[in-house]
This record gives sequence, C-alpha cells and structure tokens, in this order.
Amino acid sequence: MGMPTRTDPQSPAVHAADSHDLIRVRGARENNLKDISVEIPKRRLTVFTGVSGSGKSSLVFDTIAAESQRLINETYSAFVQGFMPTLARPDVDVLEGLTTAIIVDQERMGANARSTVGTVTDANALLRILFSRLGRPHIGSSNAFSFNIASLRGNGEVTVDRGPERDRAVSQTFSVTGGMCPRCEGMGHVSDIDVAQLYDGSRSLNEGAITVPGYKAGGWLVRVFAASGFVDPDKPIRDYTDQELHDFLYREQTKVRVDNTNLTYEGLVLRVRKSFLSKDRDALQPHIRAFVDRAVTFRPCPDCGGTRLNEAARSSKIRGISIADACAMQVSDLAEWVRGLDEPSVAPLLATLQDTLDSFVEIGLGYLSLDRPSGTLSGGEAQRVKMVRHLGSSLTDVTYVFDEPTAGLHPHDIQRMNELLLRLRDKGNTVLVVEHKPEVIEIADHVVDLGPGAGAAGGTVCFEGGVEGLRSSGTLTGRHLGDRAAVKEKVRTPTGVLAIRGANKHNLRDVDVDIPLGVLVVVTGVAGSGKSSLVHGSMPADAGVVSVDQAAIRGSRRSNPATYTGLLDPIRRAFAKANGVKPALFSANSEGACPTCNGAGVIYTDLAMMAGVTTVCEECEGRRFQASVLEYTLGGRNISEVLAMSVSQAREFFGAGEARTPAARAILDRLADVGLGYLSLGQPLTTLSGGERQRLKLATHMGDRGGVYVLDEPTTGLHLADVEQLLGLLDRLVDSGKSVIVVEHHQAVMAHADWIIDLGPGAGHDGGRVVFEGTPAELVAARSTLTGEHLAAYVKS
Repeated sequence: MGMPTRTDPQSPAVHAADSHDLIRVRGARENNLKDISVEIPKRRLTVFTGVSGSGKSSLVFDTIAAESQRLINETYSAFVQGFMPTLARPDVDVLEGLTTAIIVDQERMGANARSTVGTVTDANALLRILFSRLGRPHIGSSNAFSFNIASLRGNGEVTVDRGPERDRAVSQTFSVTGGMCPRCEGMGHVSDIDVAQLYDGSRSLNEGAITVPGYKAGGWLVRVFAASGFVDPDKPIRDYTDQELHDFLYREQTKVRVDNTNLTYEGLVLRVRKSFLSKDRDALQPHIRAFVDRAVTFRPCPDCGGTRLNEAARSSKIRGISIADACAMQVSDLAEWVRGLDEPSVAPLLATLQDTLDSFVEIGLGYLSLDRPSGTLSGGEAQRVKMVRHLGSSLTDVTYVFDEPTAGLHPHDIQRMNELLLRLRDKGNTVLVVEHKPEVIEIADHVVDLGPGAGAAGGTVCFEGGVEGLRSSGTLTGRHLGDRAAVKEKVRTPTGVLAIRGANKHNLRDVDVDIPLGVLVVVTGVAGSGKSSLVHGSMPADAGVVSVDQAAIRGSRRSNPATYTGLLDPIRRAFAKANGVKPALFSANSEGACPTCNGAGVIYTDLAMMAGVTTVCEECEGRRFQASVLEYTLGGRNISEVLAMSVSQAREFFGAGEARTPAARAILDRLADVGLGYLSLGQPLTTLSGGERQRLKLATHMGDRGGVYVLDEPTTGLHLADVEQLLGLLDRLVDSGKSVIVVEHHQAVMAHADWIIDLGPGAGHDGGRVVFEGTPAELVAARSTLTGEHLAAYVKS
C-alpha cells in the first residue's frame, strides 16, 4: 500500500499561526502614558527612545513586561502563586501577542555580604562540584568547598517511631563538612573595633556616654546597662575599675532583671558586633554606615587570607590550583585553565562551566573574578552579569527586555554589545531595548520615540518606524541623533593638583597621577580598566571629596523628591511659622497624616496570591493629610497643593511674595539645574526612572560642602538633548570654584573636558595603568589609545 497523498489547492499561503507577528498595545495609561497605542514587530530589535521621564520604562517594563510576567504567574497553582511576587494588571485596554518576557534590568544585585559574582551566576556551584570530583586530596562533597556552609558535628539520642509500644531510642552521630572559614565565618575579613569611638569617657551612662547610634540616655538599650548592677550609671566611664570596664564592654550574655522584666545583658562591643557588623556595610542606613566607617576597621582574615574558605577546602587541588585560586583568577584566565582540563568523567560539567565562563568574556566581563562581591558591581556590570545566563540559552520566541545595556560601556565595547543584541534577535527572539546611545539606535529594526517632554509633558508616541524615518521626523531624538561635539580649543588653567601616589587597589599597578584642581577632569578607559578604583578608592582622605556614585536610591513609596533632598524641612518650617503651629503637622509621615490611610493617600488591600487592590483613601481623597491640616495655608496654598507643584512652579512660588523661602528656593534651583524642573515635589521615588534618580542624587550632593566633586557616569539615563544641559551644569560647578572629576565614556563629555586621564590599555590585569594624560585636543591628535581613536572618530577630526 502506497503512502496517502494530500492535495489541498485551497490551503492559504500563510498559516493562521504565522499571522501573530505583532505585539499590540492599545490604550496604555501606566504612570504618565497618555492612552497610547503601539504595534511592535516580533522577532525584531525595537529600540525605545525619548528624554528621561518620557514614559519609556512605563511602556516597556511596567506595561508589556509586567503583563507578560503576570500572565505566566497565573498559570501556576494558587499554592505556588502564594510564594511569588504579586503583580497588578497594568492600566491598559488591550495587550495582544505577548510572549514570555525575560527582563534584564540595571537593578543592583543584592548587597548581601555572602553574594559574589560566582554565586549569582552559578559558576561557583559548578566549580564546587568539579573540585569535589577531581580535587586531591578528596575532602568531601561540594558542600566542603562552600564558604557559606560551616562544618559541624553532633550526636544524641533519637526516638524511632515504629507504632504503639514499639518505639525505641537509638544513638546517632552526624557530621556536615563545610568549607566556611571558622574565624571569619565565610566573610573573608575580620573587624577590629576602636572602643574609643563607642563612648565618651568623660560622661556617665546617665549623661549619654554611649555614642553608638540608637543608644540614647534613658532608652531601653542603655537602661539594660544602667540597671544591670555591673556598672555605676552615674560614674564617668574613665573612672571605671578594670572589672567594670570589662563587664561594660566584653561581658558575655547574662540574664538581668530591669523593672521587673527579665532581659539579656551583653557587653557593648559584643552588641555592636552582632547588630552592625553582621550586616553588609552597603545595606546599612547612611548614619549607621558613617559610624561603622569611623569605629570599625576591616582587614583580610589572617586564617584564610581573605578567601573565605577553611584550610581543608584550600588544600584540595586540581593540577596545583585550589578552588580559592580559581575564584581569584580573572575569568578570562580561568576559562583558559578549564579549557585545559581533559577529564571524560566530568565532561558535561566542564562543558557547562566552559560555556558560562566564555559568556563572561564574550560580554566584556572577562576582567572580573568569581570572588568579587556582587554588591561592588556597577549598574552596567550587574546587567551584563545577568545576561550571562541567557547568551547560551536554547529558548526562542522569547521577549528580552533590556534597560540601557550600554551603561558603563566604553565606545569600544558598545559594538560587542550590539552584536550580542543582534544575535539574540537572530535566534528568533523579540528584543526590546530602552536606550539613548546613537550606536544602539542605529542598529534597530524598529524605533518607538516617546515624548515630546518629560513627566506630564511626555507619555505620547512621537514617532514609530525605521531609523532613517526617525532622522527626518523632526522629533527631539531625530534632531539630535547626528549630534557631534567639537573638541574644546581653550582649556582652563589648573589652580593646583591632587596627588595620588602608589595607587594599587584592585588592578591598579602602583599608579602615580596628578589630578588638576579647579578644572573639569574626565577619567576614562574601557570597562574594568581601573577608573573607579582610582577615583573612588585611591583619593587622599583629606581631599574634601563629595562623591556622587551610582548606588541605588533607597526609598519607599512614601519617599519623594521633597523628602529625599531635604526640601520638605524648610517648607514645613515656613508653614509652621506662618500659622503658629508645629512643623510636624505638615508631614504625611508624622502628626499631620490622615488617620485612615496613615498618610499614604491610598488604602492597600492584600488579596494573598492575587494582585493587591489599591484604592484612593476616601477620607483624605488621596491628599495624605488630615482635613484640619489642609486649612493652614502659605501664600494661599495648603501643604498638599504645594507638594503637587512641579519643581518649576515651586521655584516661582517660594521665590517671592508671602511664601518666599530662600532655603527651599536654593534646593529647587539645584533640581532645576539638573533638568528635573518637571518633577512634582510629592511624586513617589518608586516611579522615577534610573536617569531621574541619578540626577536627583546629583542635585542633593550639589549642596554638600566640599571642594572636589567626583561624578560617576552622570550621563547614564540621559537623552542626547540633555547631555548639553549637563555640560552646562558641570561648567557652572567649575566656574563657582569647585574641582570636578567625572568618570565617563560619553564622547561629548570627553570633548568638553579641560584634562583627560585615560586608563588601560585593556581591562583587568591588562589595565590598571595611565596610558594618557592631557587635553582632549592632544588625545585626538595622538590617537595613541582606544579612547583617542573613538573620540577622533566622534568629532570627525
């Protein structure tokens, strides 16, 4: 019997399943989006452009990606959803054609002290298995190579349940072999406390002798000491006997009775170790971090040499290399070492590890080491580390969402990132990129330009189409796409120098450099060349440096520009003075808060595994304050109306008339200087874009007293049109007598500098040297470095 044949002359040319080639968005209103509709082609690279705050993230992350994740979460059982984050449905009428979204954003990796590049990418886990199989001497399972697992032993009696009257007790012994260094408990460093920073010896406990944050005279923490009977609360600490001083500082836990309550007494040094030193420094509040920096010195653990691992884990080696040695290697070198291991018994493991390490190199992170704490990565590095796990993925028809993947990249590295984005697209995936760099916009298959302005002035689609159409569209992005800067011909004369000698932090190689003062200095070089190590890690302690880095702004939805910048303090005082009442009434987080919503303005109802419901408070109608507080006015406006003003409106309001408040006006001027005039004073920090948060931090630090400002990539998140405004701000800072040092890759900023310090020539152990010092014109003329070549091409010299 022959095979049946099928003829169907009526079959359509295109299968019905192939018609779903668009992601359709209808009526998107999330944040500042104004009922917009767009059609995004699938299996193409689409770049979203527009000024910072125009609505790019609201459309891409808060609408498209959020709804994709929400729909996927709904496919799990209610039990599983109870353990997952709940996501509300975005404010949009129709979303069609969505595929699984993988978000690769710039959120910093957790500042957990035990988290390293190796642990967050699973490379450490693979190495641990490798050493547990091939390491000699053999010391145990993969747990024996983990610095997060302590070795422990125990024995005792257990009862085996065998039914009524058949239970019997048996003796059991157990042990766990871990790799944690017992002295530093896997942290890699030990701390020494300067006890002189913990108390004022001339005072007694009742006079407030303890200077540790939170230990106020009369408070519970101090009352335990005062009422313990071990010390005299009315005697100055310098008059304590040796026994009293030991009990005060080092006594082990002891039960004491205070006001008919049983409490645990413990020496102050032991308390400080537990409450402050057990947490990562970067996760502490600013005032506590300042205390820790003052009172505590950290040094590498003398037992493990900073490797975090115990002696047994360090003794097991493969071809003379221990796991500590492997994790300390530069990833590019580690990849070569793994490539040289030919062991058929672990071939699949070696292949997976090799692919992971090669992905690091391919993505431009070959200069990192696996033992690098993840909290020390920049935003751009963190995003690229997250990309590592996706490069070799076999998944297709996935939507990858990137947030400025070129952040922190030198122009030399951007071409490599473009190739990776195109590779993901060519595997059949939809790639959505929020980006400002012209080099990335130009490789797009499709462009969506949002604007025309920021905040309330944005949220509309100004252009959809190809790159050439964008150039001729007349939009702000289109007009600035071909911008080129000219090299500054006349540079400022330095007023002095800041000398750095023998800098050797991380990969720096005993660098000696004189940084000119009183001018605009740009420190540049490829990613990983040592820029941050030089500028942030090697400055003299007495240089009076005000550092504006890329650390994330911490704040809840109760935080807003007014509270973060300190603007609310002079506003509250002005309201209090004008009305003869307390300033606390004009805080939604204090006495003036609406009692129904506790000053939040909304009522949040938790619906377990389903998305919570947020409703506007009926009592205050979202104004956050008690009705009685809103009766007090300043210049004819109540506090809620003032917080609803934009920065520009508030500048006029507090600049003249009855509401004139110079302290508030000064802060508002700084916010306007960094291009945030459109922000409303009461807008929650959680709704700000990355670029807006960076500039908000810059505006805050502009009020700090200090002669030297260090800015870390201030163009991050800035639209092409905003860079010119930033350059004007930097000029004003220098002209006011400040010295400004900028770590930056943007060619327009380099061209505008008075002096350039270029580090390199490569990354990691191929960098760490000063390869050029001089003016931008000299750098372009020499073209002796990668930076010089790219800057020359940018200015068309």
